[in-house]
Amino acid sequence: MIWLWVVIGIVVLALLLTAALLVPRLRVSRPPAATPPREPAPVEHPPETVATLPAPVQAPAAAPAAPAVETPEPTAGRLVRLRARLGRSQSTLGRGLLSVLSRERLDEDAWDEVEEVLLTADVGVGATGQIVDNLRTRTKVLGTRSTAELRALLADELVAALQPDLDRTVHATSTGERPAVVLVVGVNGTGKTTTCGKLARVLVADGRTVLLGAADTFRAAAADQLQTWGSRVGAETVRGPEGGDPASVAFDAVRRGGELAVDTVLIDTAGRLHTKVGLMDELGKVKRVVEKQGPVDETLLVLDATTGQNGLQQARVFTEVVDVTGIVLTKLDGTAKGGIVISVQRELGVPVKLVGLGEGADDLAPFEPEAFVDALLGDTVGA
Repeated sequence: MIWLWVVIGIVVLALLLTAALLVPRLRVSRPPAATPPREPAPVEHPPETVATLPAPVQAPAAAPAAPAVETPEPTAGRLVRLRARLGRSQSTLGRGLLSVLSRERLDEDAWDEVEEVLLTADVGVGATGQIVDNLRTRTKVLGTRSTAELRALLADELVAALQPDLDRTVHATSTGERPAVVLVVGVNGTGKTTTCGKLARVLVADGRTVLLGAADTFRAAAADQLQTWGSRVGAETVRGPEGGDPASVAFDAVRRGGELAVDTVLIDTAGRLHTKVGLMDELGKVKRVVEKQGPVDETLLVLDATTGQNGLQQARVFTEVVDVTGIVLTKLDGTAKGGIVISVQRELGVPVKLVGLGEGADDLAPFEPEAFVDALLGDTVGA
């Protein structure tokens, strides 16, 4: 019996051991639970760029439009049309003189006042003395007293002082073989380049063809400014590198003018102080180099009317260096000293040929003594 229980115990023990070994194996061999399938990630397409699109067809850029060529105002009678610009000078010379001359009695004090008015207007000492002497004699002999008579008498004396017989023609007409050459000179700040551009308009208005030479190589803005003036009237501009030799530019301008068969070559030079010997010598060189192709027909000195008697010293030096043949008096509308016209001509023997009376493009006028005096005296005079 004991052996039976021993055998049963061994069998039970064996079963327990077998169960203990089979259970882990079943757990290991069980297939894993199925996981839900993942949704595929969306495919990101690269954003469209300009490179991936066909390039649009662009129309070629339009060329800049050429500036319209202007028709300058005719020069005939231009000074008469601009007479209102002389208003400030009128108050000094015209009304100032007539108010004294129309007094009941012209004593020494009255004649001293006449002399003072003339000197204040920059007429100059020599011309003032001559005008006063003539007025004293004529008023005494003729017994002139009415306003109209005094005005006519004064106009005669002022016109005579302006030397109306001087040749005021701007010699800018081609000889047929070569263009006329006009050299424009002056000190700094007189409005020389602007005056040169306005002079081109004057010549074009009078029926001439013009070529401009930008011989002011020290200021790039001067060449640009001159070229702008030229383009407005259809005139070509010859220019050189900034800081280049001005004489070379002037020479090339004259040669180019001959090739184009223009009537006038107008050469703008750099402004310079009349006290700078080196710069004045360079100006003389410009003229000598130009004259290798032919004579300079006209040398115009641009003077600022507001400088008064100081302008005379400038004019003397320039005349010695380049033989000035004519004066262009600018800013005459901005001064009460219109008598500078008389003193410049008297001292230098060089005629005033053109006057600037404003900022407008056509405010440069040929100088006419009678029209100038008429504008100074005005339409109305007071006793």
